[in-house]
Amino acid sequence: MDTTTAPKTVRTLIAPDKFKGSLTAGEVADALAAGLRSATGAGTVDCQVLPLADGGDGSVDAAVAAGFTRQGYTVTGPTGQPVQASIAFDGGTAVVEVANTCGLGLLPDGRLEAMAASSRGFGEAVMLALSLNPARIVLALGGSASTDGGMGMLTALGFTFRDADGRQLTGNGSALGRIHTVERTALPELAGTELVIASDVRNPLLGSHGAPAVFGPQKGAGPADVPALEAGLAHLAARLAESGFADAAALAEREGAGSAGGIGFACLLLGARQVSGADFFLDLLDFDSRQDNCDVVITGEGSIDEQTLAGKLPAAVARRAGGRTLIAVAGRSLLPPERWPDLAVTKVYTLAEYTDLDSSKDPRLSAALLRQIGKDIGAGLL
Repeated sequence: MDTTTAPKTVRTLIAPDKFKGSLTAGEVADALAAGLRSATGAGTVDCQVLPLADGGDGSVDAAVAAGFTRQGYTVTGPTGQPVQASIAFDGGTAVVEVANTCGLGLLPDGRLEAMAASSRGFGEAVMLALSLNPARIVLALGGSASTDGGMGMLTALGFTFRDADGRQLTGNGSALGRIHTVERTALPELAGTELVIASDVRNPLLGSHGAPAVFGPQKGAGPADVPALEAGLAHLAARLAESGFADAAALAEREGAGSAGGIGFACLLLGARQVSGADFFLDLLDFDSRQDNCDVVITGEGSIDEQTLAGKLPAAVARRAGGRTLIAVAGRSLLPPERWPDLAVTKVYTLAEYTDLDSSKDPRLSAALLRQIGKDIGAGLL
């Protein structure tokens, strides 16, 4: 009698976010998959990779990995220099992101420019997306270098801001307080296109939880810059109200208006609706059907901490994992093992546990460590 059993196959879905500053979501997924496939034991590991995004940097890459086509363009970078950006398009939906058009990672030599940085490049990318006649544009708002309330973006979309002497203003933080008049140009293309803000930022435009106070210092705003930006954004809202946006003040108070240095506010002015970035991209990338035939889901991001529990992408994955074994991988974790059940994960693996070196700025080291972690995860599954 033959008592042998066929080697088992463990089916995994590898669905991480990026490791910011080190690896893209696709690179994280590929490194983990390579490690999992190299694991030895009484069976094999089958890997599906699904790089994810939550509306921050990597949103276009995630859409491309899911089958969208990349369209490359040159746009105006955050401090005026030309940068190579891209959008993703599938024939009906276009994905446009702040990070690859006017994001912090595009600042020359990494030098923060809190008052000079502009969102103009993002507006140019939106215009390019409109030229494709999409039914919907997804506005991924994470990672901005500017706190200009979307003034630069609106300038690229045909708005003209002038000072008291009639001079046209460049859209950036330092120009906000000098706006005297706003001239609006109608864009017929916008009327037939749904605008969707993909962001999990819930901050309003102004106040103690607003864009200048909370995010300004991360973009280089000093003690004098934060109140200047606060006053400038309030002035922007007032001038927009005078130009015909009667609900500008109310929109400034909406959750999400402060995302991306106030670009969220400008998008709301244009009629955009805001959705959870994490859940939206899980839907866009067909996460639910992709996980249907899997036994194990592996997710992760650069840092797992209290913000993760508050709704970042791994938490959204956990909510939708349907009781499957869920494993998290991160550069570091500030959650002790007794808190892992709060995220519904079986185990958290971190790069920090595998090296004494700082892997956060070392892509090669990060990838090597992820391959080893993948191999260890695979050995534990077989």
